[in-house]
Amino acid sequence: MKRLFQHLYLLGLIFGALTFLGTVVAQEIYPSRGIQMVVPFPPGGVADLTARPVAAAMEKVLKNPVVVVNKTGAAGAVGMQFVATSKPDGYTILMALSSISIIPEADKLFDRKPAYTMDQLVPIALISADPTVLVVHADRPWKSVKEFVDDAKKRPEGISFSSSGVYGTLHMATEMFAHAAGIKLKHIPYSGGGPALTAILGGHVDVLASGPAVVLPHIKGGKLRPLAGWGAKRIEALPDVPTFKELGYDIEFYIWAGLFVPSATPAPVVKTLRDAVRQAVKTPEFKAAMDKIETPITYLDAPEFQKFWDKDATMLAAAIKRVGKIEIKEVK
Repeated sequence: MKRLFQHLYLLGLIFGALTFLGTVVAQEIYPSRGIQMVVPFPPGGVADLTARPVAAAMEKVLKNPVVVVNKTGAAGAVGMQFVATSKPDGYTILMALSSISIIPEADKLFDRKPAYTMDQLVPIALISADPTVLVVHADRPWKSVKEFVDDAKKRPEGISFSSSGVYGTLHMATEMFAHAAGIKLKHIPYSGGGPALTAILGGHVDVLASGPAVVLPHIKGGKLRPLAGWGAKRIEALPDVPTFKELGYDIEFYIWAGLFVPSATPAPVVKTLRDAVRQAVKTPEFKAAMDKIETPITYLDAPEFQKFWDKDATMLAAAIKRVGKIEIKEVK
């Protein structure tokens, strides 16, 4: 009887050990269920249009659903905070734009508790980086940046520009140009990129800084005139439009989209996601989707993306400090 109990005890230990090992193995298998990709902006914008084809391509690689969820509010702060404070298990990831670096700096400027801090998030991959383009309404007289700057110097704040909101990427891009050119423009902030575009198309403002994909149809249609681009090289679709650097202005700015996860996400999970994105951006389906919205793929893996992000964040922080506190009165 004693020997029987010993055998049963040993069997119990073995069963327990196998159960524990099985649990550990199950925990290490990632992903074993669906992933949500949070887009902190409404459907139809750059982040959303990039997220959906990325998610579809990643699903095939990861063999699990990747569902895009729009969590909007506070210029993207709501969705970004949601991911920054989510469980760091790889099942909640963020598709962010360059404004990810702006919100914490704006919070500092107003001495308010930050919605999140940048060290709460780590990059997975950069997906796209569209150089911003400066456009004016076709009825306005300026045919070049020189003509524009000369006129602006004669009439401080006499030329107006729309943006997607105070401290937004379109606002910061224009402020960088104005600072480099030594001019003062009148800022008319709207509640999003769509209304800002509508404003210039309707002739309510003179100027807009925008991603190329948004304004190209209107340039081709003769409603808008491009003067210069913020990229390191000319935009492929606008080969005759010079860059600001060509014109002697040391400014460079991109509206980029990239994936992030909470900073405490385990390294093996981060690696799996990095590998999945690397494969996803090479698929014909993803390339076709990005071609459709005329957005070039600018893939960077995490280490290179981190360097890109650090440089971009430093540049934006300096621009926000120059602009200073602004009372927010956005036009709907």
